[in-house]
Amino acid sequence: MSKPRIGLLGTGPWAERAHAPALAAHPGIEFSGVWGRRPEAAAALAAAHGTTAHSGEAGLDALFAESDAIAFALPPDIQAPLAARAAAAGCHLLMDKPVATTVAGAREVADAVASAGVSSVVFCTLRFAADTVGWIDEQAAKGGWFTAHAYWLGSLYGASADDSPFAESPWRREKGGLWDVGPHALSVLIPLLGDVVEVTAVRSEPDLTHLVLRHTSGAASTAALSLSAPKEGGGTGIEVRGEHGVATLPGSSADPADSFRNAIDALLEAVRTGQPHGCDARFGLRLTEILTEAEERAAARAKE
Repeated sequence: MSKPRIGLLGTGPWAERAHAPALAAHPGIEFSGVWGRRPEAAAALAAAHGTTAHSGEAGLDALFAESDAIAFALPPDIQAPLAARAAAAGCHLLMDKPVATTVAGAREVADAVASAGVSSVVFCTLRFAADTVGWIDEQAAKGGWFTAHAYWLGSLYGASADDSPFAESPWRREKGGLWDVGPHALSVLIPLLGDVVEVTAVRSEPDLTHLVLRHTSGAASTAALSLSAPKEGGGTGIEVRGEHGVATLPGSSADPADSFRNAIDALLEAVRTGQPHGCDARFGLRLTEILTEAEERAAARAKE
């Protein structure tokens, strides 16, 4: 049988570091092409990985027709309508987080996936990194957690930040840590404690959001999220406490391309079995709903 064909939309730093290398090296798929908003960037990335380049509206349609699935490395609110369009064309979806920064955009994708009967995976890296996914599954199976605390304090825009190509991302600068790193924290807290049923949020300048969340299990969690922390005070961590004691998320040193390869495997498994992955388009919609509520509550509190 021929290998599943997966195309890539996007040519930025994340596509260069994770998506394209993983797609090109994966033995179980055919890397069917790269589409980019800038033709020259699409041509360069495609040439580096031995596939074909596409651009423009005609290029989108051509890549959809030549692919069984589409991977996305695009800003969320550019990703969402194109993902819905790809699903309508019969392509399975491998999306980046967040799916969209509006509930309407994320719901359009989830509804398109359901209507087309295609499979989907959202690439929340902790759910696919080899050194963290096992820990998440183990703690979720234990249950009995009383509380959890997450902090994800990046220094992308901090005073002592290193040069990073991701700092040039307009959507990250506009939306801040809540939207960029918030999905990472939620992608771990929800499997461990259950869905979020109540959100409290406080934001301080330049970019620090504190969340207090109540979950369906009855447990409460907190999260501190930023992209503007001082480099010396930054870092990430998640700790849960309950009847089994204390468990701390192991640090991840996984190559993002390796984690993305695991996400490809997860999509292929969902397609093969017809069973939705736990981190699919519907979960992506739920993340956007929670983050939108947090954003609104933080804004309302700031006006008090």
